[in-house]
Amino acid sequence: MTTRSERALRALALAAAALLLAACSGLPTSGDAQQGLALGESPEAPDFLLVASGPVDGAGPAAIVEGFMEAAITPADSWATARKFLTPEFDDWQPAAGVSVDVSSASRVVTASVEQEEEAAEEAAAEGDTAEVLVRIDQVASVDANGAYSEAFGASTLSFAVERIDGQWRISEAPDGVVIDESRFERVYESYALQYFDQAWKRLVPDVRWFPRRATGIATTITRSLIDGAPSVWLEPAVQTAFPRDVQLARDAVPIDQDQVADVALNTAAQSLDQTTLARMRTQLQSTLEAAGVNVNKVRFSVDGRSLDAGVVELVEEPSDAGSIVLADGVFGTVLGDEITPIPAVSEDLLSISQPIVAIDVAADDSFAALQLDDGHVYRAGDGRVDELDDRAGLIKPSIDPYGYTWSVPAGDPKALLAIGAEIAGQRIEGAWPEASSISAVRVAADGARVAAVVMVGAQRWVVVAAVIRDPSGLPTELGEVKPLTQLGGPASALVWLGPDRLAALVELDDTAVLTQTVGGIGATETAPTDAVSVAGSRTVMGLRVLGADGAVFARSGSAWRESTDGVLVLATRAGH
Repeated sequence: MTTRSERALRALALAAAALLLAACSGLPTSGDAQQGLALGESPEAPDFLLVASGPVDGAGPAAIVEGFMEAAITPADSWATARKFLTPEFDDWQPAAGVSVDVSSASRVVTASVEQEEEAAEEAAAEGDTAEVLVRIDQVASVDANGAYSEAFGASTLSFAVERIDGQWRISEAPDGVVIDESRFERVYESYALQYFDQAWKRLVPDVRWFPRRATGIATTITRSLIDGAPSVWLEPAVQTAFPRDVQLARDAVPIDQDQVADVALNTAAQSLDQTTLARMRTQLQSTLEAAGVNVNKVRFSVDGRSLDAGVVELVEEPSDAGSIVLADGVFGTVLGDEITPIPAVSEDLLSISQPIVAIDVAADDSFAALQLDDGHVYRAGDGRVDELDDRAGLIKPSIDPYGYTWSVPAGDPKALLAIGAEIAGQRIEGAWPEASSISAVRVAADGARVAAVVMVGAQRWVVVAAVIRDPSGLPTELGEVKPLTQLGGPASALVWLGPDRLAALVELDDTAVLTQTVGGIGATETAPTDAVSVAGSRTVMGLRVLGADGAVFARSGSAWRESTDGVLVLATRAGH
């Protein structure tokens, strides 16, 4: 595992006394990918929850503020430990307003200013003594009130008012939210993927949120967030929720019985809903709880104690991972054991091409493939034909979406993004990366509602995502607001999806590295196999494949890379992965 890249250009100035970064429409301008879990490693729940100490008798203003900030690691009972550091009158502090993740508690600079001389203040016992405490933090990320995570680099100064009450210093004013150092963030907070429908009600799209870890109550937290909340701003144009605005939880608890049935009590507005809406609601919530690892077999809705008859809706099923898709000498297809099995609708057409093939993306249903040939142009192969789709200069590798469109764009003109259908008609995608000067990779997610890319903004290289806005027929017409995920420390030669909410990129650092990045979460880098030149995605993290320059394909085997196939000319990708 590589060490965390040195963060550069931390020039984002945050307003004094503000705990969280304000949302902005443009891309951030600094910060590198953060180190996290190794590829294939799963986050392990701690054996115990971190527990902070309450205030120490006789502690001065600075120590009280430091203790209060440290108590952020114990969110139990709405941060009851942290509230012990507050004056009785200060009862409107809102810890759930968000999180500022900083480098470490040791890096915080605390300055206390007491109205009296320090010696006199030590001896004074009268009520009414006050102090101001300023804390400078070195921020690396933030989580907003809805649980949405963002990289957020820069220095921030937090202001606290402290008063002496009955001889003890207590905080009378503090910014809302909490501060946690990055080494302990994932021990206090856990990521959960809320599920939303795409615009066609056919697929579910994950929206990752971060909530405090807790032994009980996470089903309630997730359910409340899904029913009462909304999709992340950047994702909202491409998704929708089945829950009408007037439908709310009737009680702030979602008990799960011994049969793993979650009982969700709704208000009376749910009584008038039609069967389709109820089925979509149940499908959306049930899928969200299952994705979160909650042991639930069924969701049951009720109003005033009476169960509502709610079915489930049929969703588009993603094809299973059949194995690596490769082009070798005289054969193209899926690697099954020691053999390469041809893809009926594609292999023969692809092998008929005499020009060297640079990249291959195969449709999810194996009906066709998008190719980039040695001339740099993009082609479509399938059904006995090979058609040229895009002959513009400087094109990057194409990506197929689940509606059968091939996405193609020149590296030097990110705004000139086209989606090209079987009729070879290019649809210009409006709003494509307006701040980017170049693009080196683009990949549409399997749900078709999100697209990821590696773009240059000024002198900085970013992995970004955006919502895909489509017309009623499924034709992509526009991209939504760009969501920056992480800054890269070097060029990226490939970008793929790993399951519904992770990306993998091949990045040129000191050594070639594989970056895995959660969409709405933390990233990690590790050394790639020697002379790696491309990667292929998968429905799972462990399914990632890496191609070496000598034609060897490597797969994950525990903490190491294992050669699985050799003699490969091109490692193909599958649409959505």
